[in-house]
Amino acid sequence: MNAPAIGPLPTELLSHPAYRRVFKPGRLTFGFIMPLEGYPTSPFPTLEGHARLAKIADEAGFSALWMRDVPFYDPGFGDTGQMLDPFVYLGFLAGQTSKIALGTAGIVATLRDPLVVAKQAVSVDHLTDGRLLLGLSTGDRPVEYPAFNLDYENRGDRYREAFELIRTVTETSFPTAQTEFYGTLRGDIDLVPKPVHGRMPMLVVGRARQEMNWIAGHSDAWLWHLSDFRQLPDLLATWRASHVDTWLRPYGYGAFFDLAENPNEPLRYTGNGLRAGRNALIALLAHQQSQGVSHVAFNLKPLRRPAADALAELAEYVLPQFPAE
Repeated sequence: MNAPAIGPLPTELLSHPAYRRVFKPGRLTFGFIMPLEGYPTSPFPTLEGHARLAKIADEAGFSALWMRDVPFYDPGFGDTGQMLDPFVYLGFLAGQTSKIALGTAGIVATLRDPLVVAKQAVSVDHLTDGRLLLGLSTGDRPVEYPAFNLDYENRGDRYREAFELIRTVTETSFPTAQTEFYGTLRGDIDLVPKPVHGRMPMLVVGRARQEMNWIAGHSDAWLWHLSDFRQLPDLLATWRASHVDTWLRPYGYGAFFDLAENPNEPLRYTGNGLRAGRNALIALLAHQQSQGVSHVAFNLKPLRRPAADALAELAEYVLPQFPAE
Protein backbone atom coordinates (compact mmCIF):
# COMPACT_ATOMS: atom_id res chain seq x y z
CA MET A 1 0.00 0.00 0.00
CA ASN A 2 1.12 3.56 -0.66
CA ALA A 3 1.67 5.59 2.50
CA PRO A 4 0.12 9.02 2.88
CA ALA A 5 2.57 11.50 1.41
CA ILE A 6 2.59 14.47 3.78
CA GLY A 7 5.45 16.77 4.57
CA PRO A 8 8.30 17.31 4.73
CA LEU A 9 7.01 18.81 7.97
CA PRO A 10 8.52 22.04 9.30
CA THR A 11 10.84 21.48 12.25
CA GLU A 12 8.55 23.28 14.70
CA LEU A 13 5.69 20.92 13.81
CA LEU A 14 7.83 17.79 13.90
CA SER A 15 8.57 18.58 17.54
CA HIS A 16 5.06 19.75 18.44
CA PRO A 17 3.43 17.18 20.80
CA ALA A 18 -0.16 17.54 19.60
CA TYR A 19 0.67 17.80 15.91
CA ARG A 20 2.99 14.81 15.83
CA ARG A 21 0.43 12.76 17.78
CA VAL A 22 -2.37 13.41 15.29
CA PHE A 23 -0.57 13.84 11.97
CA LYS A 24 1.97 11.10 11.32
CA PRO A 25 3.65 10.79 7.92
CA GLY A 26 2.64 7.43 6.52
CA ARG A 27 -0.02 6.71 9.16
CA LEU A 28 -3.68 7.38 9.89
CA THR A 29 -4.89 8.24 13.39
CA PHE A 30 -8.41 8.69 14.72
CA GLY A 31 -9.98 10.62 17.56
CA PHE A 32 -13.36 11.92 18.67
CA ILE A 33 -15.51 15.02 18.38
CA MET A 34 -16.93 15.87 21.78
CA PRO A 35 -19.06 14.93 23.61
CA LEU A 36 -18.18 11.28 24.14
CA GLU A 37 -21.71 9.92 24.19
CA GLY A 38 -24.53 8.84 21.95
CA TYR A 39 -27.65 11.00 21.81
CA PRO A 40 -29.28 9.88 18.55
CA THR A 41 -32.80 11.15 19.27
CA SER A 42 -32.00 14.54 20.79
CA PRO A 43 -30.01 17.65 19.84
CA PHE A 44 -28.85 17.91 23.46
CA PRO A 45 -26.24 15.60 25.02
CA THR A 46 -26.51 14.74 28.70
CA LEU A 47 -22.78 15.29 29.41
CA GLU A 48 -23.17 12.53 31.98
CA GLY A 49 -19.74 11.26 33.02
CA HIS A 50 -18.03 13.41 30.38
CA ALA A 51 -14.89 14.00 32.47
CA ARG A 52 -14.56 10.28 33.20
CA LEU A 53 -14.94 9.43 29.51
CA ALA A 54 -12.35 12.02 28.50
CA LYS A 55 -9.92 10.42 30.96
CA ILE A 56 -10.69 6.98 29.50
CA ALA A 57 -9.91 8.23 25.99
CA ASP A 58 -6.71 9.87 27.23
CA GLU A 59 -5.46 6.82 29.13
CA ALA A 60 -6.36 4.44 26.29
CA GLY A 61 -4.06 6.33 23.92
CA PHE A 62 -6.47 7.82 21.38
CA SER A 63 -5.04 10.70 19.39
CA ALA A 64 -7.36 13.67 19.92
CA LEU A 65 -10.53 15.15 21.36
CA TRP A 66 -12.12 17.86 19.21
CA MET A 67 -14.40 20.68 20.43
CA ARG A 68 -17.10 22.31 18.32
CA ASP A 69 -18.17 25.95 18.48
CA VAL A 70 -21.99 26.22 18.56
CA PRO A 71 -23.00 29.48 20.26
CA PHE A 72 -26.78 29.00 19.88
CA TYR A 73 -29.31 26.20 19.60
CA ASP A 74 -30.81 26.36 16.12
CA PRO A 75 -33.89 24.07 15.97
CA GLY A 76 -33.52 23.94 12.20
CA PHE A 77 -30.06 22.46 12.51
CA GLY A 78 -30.79 20.07 15.35
CA ASP A 79 -27.38 19.58 16.95
CA THR A 80 -25.78 21.59 19.74
CA GLY A 81 -22.41 19.85 19.86
CA GLN A 82 -21.00 19.63 23.37
CA MET A 83 -23.08 22.73 24.32
CA LEU A 84 -20.23 24.13 26.44
CA ASP A 85 -18.09 27.00 25.18
CA PRO A 86 -15.09 25.34 23.53
CA PHE A 87 -12.40 27.41 25.21
CA VAL A 88 -13.92 27.02 28.66
CA TYR A 89 -14.23 23.30 28.03
CA LEU A 90 -10.64 23.09 26.80
CA GLY A 91 -9.48 24.70 30.03
CA PHE A 92 -11.44 22.12 32.00
CA LEU A 93 -10.12 19.20 29.94
CA ALA A 94 -6.58 20.50 30.35
CA GLY A 95 -6.85 19.44 33.98
CA GLN A 96 -8.57 16.13 33.24
CA THR A 97 -6.14 14.76 30.64
CA SER A 98 -2.39 14.51 30.26
CA LYS A 99 -1.37 13.37 26.78
CA ILE A 100 -4.27 13.38 24.32
CA ALA A 101 -4.30 16.24 21.81
CA LEU A 102 -7.07 18.80 22.30
CA GLY A 103 -8.38 20.43 19.16
CA THR A 104 -11.12 22.71 17.91
CA ALA A 105 -13.17 21.70 14.89
CA GLY A 106 -13.64 24.47 14.63
CA ILE A 107 -13.81 27.84 16.28
CA VAL A 108 -16.13 30.04 14.21
CA ALA A 109 -13.54 32.69 13.46
CA THR A 110 -16.04 34.96 11.75
CA LEU A 111 -18.19 35.28 14.91
CA ARG A 112 -15.30 35.97 17.30
CA ASP A 113 -12.66 38.66 17.64
CA PRO A 114 -9.42 37.08 16.35
CA LEU A 115 -7.25 38.77 18.99
CA VAL A 116 -9.42 37.34 21.76
CA VAL A 117 -9.27 33.92 20.08
CA ALA A 118 -5.48 34.20 19.94
CA LYS A 119 -5.29 35.00 23.66
CA GLN A 120 -7.66 32.16 24.57
CA ALA A 121 -5.86 29.66 22.36
CA VAL A 122 -2.38 30.47 23.63
CA SER A 123 -3.70 30.24 27.19
CA VAL A 124 -4.93 26.69 26.49
CA ASP A 125 -1.64 25.94 24.75
CA HIS A 126 0.22 26.82 27.97
CA LEU A 127 -2.20 25.02 30.28
CA THR A 128 -1.71 21.82 28.25
CA ASP A 129 2.01 22.22 27.49
CA GLY A 130 1.38 22.39 23.77
CA ARG A 131 -1.49 19.94 23.31
CA LEU A 132 -3.75 22.36 21.39
CA LEU A 133 -4.58 22.20 17.69
CA LEU A 134 -6.47 25.35 16.70
CA GLY A 135 -9.00 24.61 13.97
CA LEU A 136 -10.93 27.58 12.56
CA SER A 137 -14.14 27.57 10.51
CA THR A 138 -16.62 30.08 9.11
CA GLY A 139 -19.63 28.32 10.60
CA ASP A 140 -22.57 26.85 8.71
CA ARG A 141 -25.56 28.47 10.44
CA PRO A 142 -26.70 31.71 8.76
CA VAL A 143 -29.30 32.28 11.48
CA GLU A 144 -26.55 33.10 14.00
CA TYR A 145 -25.08 36.04 12.11
CA PRO A 146 -27.86 38.59 12.79
CA ALA A 147 -27.49 37.95 16.53
CA PHE A 148 -23.88 39.13 16.27
CA ASN A 149 -24.78 41.92 13.82
CA LEU A 150 -22.31 40.49 11.33
CA ASP A 151 -22.47 40.07 7.56
CA TYR A 152 -22.87 36.46 6.45
CA GLU A 153 -21.86 37.17 2.87
CA ASN A 154 -18.36 38.53 3.58
CA ARG A 155 -17.39 35.75 6.00
CA GLY A 156 -14.84 34.33 3.58
CA ASP A 157 -12.91 37.59 3.45
CA ARG A 158 -13.09 38.04 7.21
CA TYR A 159 -11.96 34.45 7.73
CA ARG A 160 -8.73 34.97 5.80
CA GLU A 161 -7.97 38.15 7.68
CA ALA A 162 -8.75 36.60 11.08
CA PHE A 163 -6.63 33.53 10.31
CA GLU A 164 -3.61 35.59 9.39
CA LEU A 165 -4.05 37.99 12.31
CA ILE A 166 -4.07 35.11 14.82
CA ARG A 167 -0.90 33.71 13.30
CA THR A 168 0.75 37.13 13.29
CA VAL A 169 0.13 37.95 16.95
CA THR A 170 1.01 34.47 18.21
CA GLU A 171 4.26 34.18 16.26
CA THR A 172 5.59 37.76 16.09
CA SER A 173 6.72 40.04 18.90
CA PHE A 174 5.26 43.54 18.84
CA PRO A 175 3.71 42.98 15.41
CA THR A 176 2.34 45.53 12.99
CA ALA A 177 -0.83 44.87 11.01
CA GLN A 178 -3.47 46.91 9.21
CA THR A 179 -6.76 45.07 8.80
CA GLU A 180 -9.99 45.85 6.99
CA PHE A 181 -12.43 44.12 9.35
CA TYR A 182 -10.60 44.13 12.66
CA GLY A 183 -8.09 46.47 14.25
CA THR A 184 -4.67 48.03 13.73
CA LEU A 185 -1.42 46.93 15.34
CA ARG A 186 1.30 49.57 15.41
CA GLY A 187 4.12 47.54 16.94
CA ASP A 188 3.76 49.08 20.40
CA ILE A 189 1.88 46.21 22.13
CA ASP A 190 2.53 42.49 22.27
CA LEU A 191 0.40 39.39 22.85
CA VAL A 192 1.86 37.30 25.66
CA PRO A 193 2.57 34.55 26.27
CA LYS A 194 3.66 33.11 22.93
CA PRO A 195 3.00 29.42 22.14
CA VAL A 196 4.94 26.95 24.28
CA HIS A 197 6.64 25.37 21.29
CA GLY A 198 7.02 28.53 19.22
CA ARG A 199 4.16 27.77 16.86
CA MET A 200 0.55 26.86 17.52
CA PRO A 201 -0.73 24.57 14.74
CA MET A 202 -3.61 26.20 12.87
CA LEU A 203 -6.06 24.13 10.85
CA VAL A 204 -8.74 25.03 8.32
CA VAL A 205 -12.00 23.25 9.17
CA GLY A 206 -14.40 22.85 6.27
CA ARG A 207 -13.82 24.81 3.10
CA ALA A 208 -14.25 28.14 4.94
CA ARG A 209 -15.23 29.68 1.59
CA GLN A 210 -11.60 29.48 0.47
CA GLU A 211 -9.87 28.21 -2.63
CA MET A 212 -8.06 24.96 -2.02
CA ASN A 213 -4.69 26.50 -2.90
CA TRP A 214 -5.20 29.13 -0.16
CA ILE A 215 -5.88 26.37 2.38
CA ALA A 216 -2.82 24.49 1.16
CA GLY A 217 -0.63 27.56 1.46
CA HIS A 218 -1.77 28.90 4.83
CA SER A 219 -2.96 26.05 7.06
CA ASP A 220 -1.05 23.34 8.89
CA ALA A 221 -3.76 20.77 8.02
CA TRP A 222 -7.22 20.57 6.47
CA LEU A 223 -10.17 18.90 8.19
CA TRP A 224 -13.33 18.47 6.13
CA HIS A 225 -16.61 16.63 6.62
CA LEU A 226 -17.75 13.19 5.54
CA SER A 227 -18.15 12.98 1.78
CA ASP A 228 -18.69 10.26 -0.78
CA PHE A 229 -15.73 7.93 -0.33
CA ARG A 230 -15.84 7.07 -4.04
CA GLN A 231 -14.71 10.64 -4.70
CA LEU A 232 -11.92 10.53 -2.13
CA PRO A 233 -9.09 9.66 -4.56
CA ASP A 234 -9.98 12.59 -6.81
CA LEU A 235 -10.32 14.92 -3.81
CA LEU A 236 -6.91 13.93 -2.47
CA ALA A 237 -5.34 14.27 -5.92
CA THR A 238 -6.74 17.81 -6.18
CA TRP A 239 -5.55 18.55 -2.65
CA ARG A 240 -2.01 17.41 -3.44
CA ALA A 241 -1.98 19.37 -6.68
CA SER A 242 -2.93 22.51 -4.75
CA HIS A 243 0.44 22.52 -2.98
CA VAL A 244 2.75 24.57 -5.15
CA ASP A 245 6.24 25.29 -3.77
CA THR A 246 5.17 24.30 -0.27
CA TRP A 247 5.05 21.20 1.94
CA LEU A 248 2.11 18.83 1.64
CA ARG A 249 -0.41 19.34 4.45
CA PRO A 250 -2.37 16.49 6.06
CA TYR A 251 -6.01 15.88 5.15
CA GLY A 252 -8.60 14.53 7.57
CA TYR A 253 -12.35 14.48 7.98
CA GLY A 254 -15.05 14.29 10.63
CA ALA A 255 -18.01 11.90 10.55
CA PHE A 256 -20.96 10.85 12.68
CA PHE A 257 -20.31 7.24 13.66
CA ASP A 258 -22.24 4.41 15.30
CA LEU A 259 -20.19 1.36 16.32
CA ALA A 260 -22.34 -1.73 15.93
CA GLU A 261 -22.23 -4.41 18.63
CA ASN A 262 -21.83 -7.11 15.95
CA PRO A 263 -18.12 -6.94 15.04
CA ASN A 264 -18.89 -8.27 11.56
CA GLU A 265 -21.65 -5.81 10.64
CA PRO A 266 -20.78 -4.28 7.26
CA LEU A 267 -20.22 -0.60 6.71
CA ARG A 268 -23.22 1.47 5.67
CA TYR A 269 -24.12 5.12 5.38
CA THR A 270 -26.75 6.36 7.82
CA GLY A 271 -27.94 9.81 6.83
CA ASN A 272 -24.83 11.98 7.14
CA GLY A 273 -22.84 9.38 9.08
CA LEU A 274 -21.57 5.82 9.17
CA ARG A 275 -22.43 2.63 11.03
CA ALA A 276 -20.18 -0.42 11.07
CA GLY A 277 -18.82 -3.23 13.17
CA ARG A 278 -15.19 -3.04 14.17
CA ASN A 279 -13.91 -5.29 11.38
CA ALA A 280 -15.45 -3.19 8.62
CA LEU A 281 -14.16 -0.08 10.38
CA ILE A 282 -10.61 -1.44 10.47
CA ALA A 283 -10.84 -2.29 6.76
CA LEU A 284 -12.15 1.20 5.93
CA LEU A 285 -9.45 3.02 7.88
CA ALA A 286 -6.69 0.82 6.46
CA HIS A 287 -7.91 1.53 2.94
CA GLN A 288 -8.13 5.26 3.58
CA GLN A 289 -4.68 5.25 5.16
CA SER A 290 -3.35 3.83 1.89
CA GLN A 291 -5.20 6.55 -0.03
CA GLY A 292 -3.64 9.36 2.01
CA VAL A 293 -6.09 10.23 4.78
CA SER A 294 -4.18 11.34 7.87
CA HIS A 295 -6.89 11.67 10.53
CA VAL A 296 -10.54 10.79 11.16
CA ALA A 297 -12.56 12.49 13.91
CA PHE A 298 -15.58 10.40 14.92
CA ASN A 299 -18.69 12.08 16.32
CA LEU A 300 -20.53 9.53 18.48
CA LYS A 301 -23.90 11.33 18.45
CA PRO A 302 -25.69 8.45 16.64
CA LEU A 303 -24.15 5.81 18.93
CA ARG A 304 -26.80 3.42 20.29
CA ARG A 305 -24.72 1.77 22.99
CA PRO A 306 -22.90 3.15 26.06
CA ALA A 307 -19.92 5.24 25.02
CA ALA A 308 -17.66 3.55 27.56
CA ASP A 309 -18.35 0.18 25.91
CA ALA A 310 -17.64 1.55 22.44
CA LEU A 311 -14.42 3.22 23.60
CA ALA A 312 -13.25 -0.01 25.22
CA GLU A 313 -13.88 -2.01 22.04
CA LEU A 314 -12.19 0.57 19.83
CA ALA A 315 -9.22 0.72 22.20
CA GLU A 316 -8.79 -3.05 22.25
CA TYR A 317 -9.32 -3.92 18.59
CA VAL A 318 -9.04 -0.83 16.37
CA LEU A 319 -6.58 1.53 18.06
CA PRO A 320 -3.64 -0.94 17.89
CA GLN A 321 -3.93 -0.82 14.09
CA PHE A 322 -3.79 3.00 14.04
CA PRO A 323 -1.81 4.05 17.13
CA ALA A 324 -1.19 7.62 18.17
CA GLU A 325 1.69 6.68 20.48
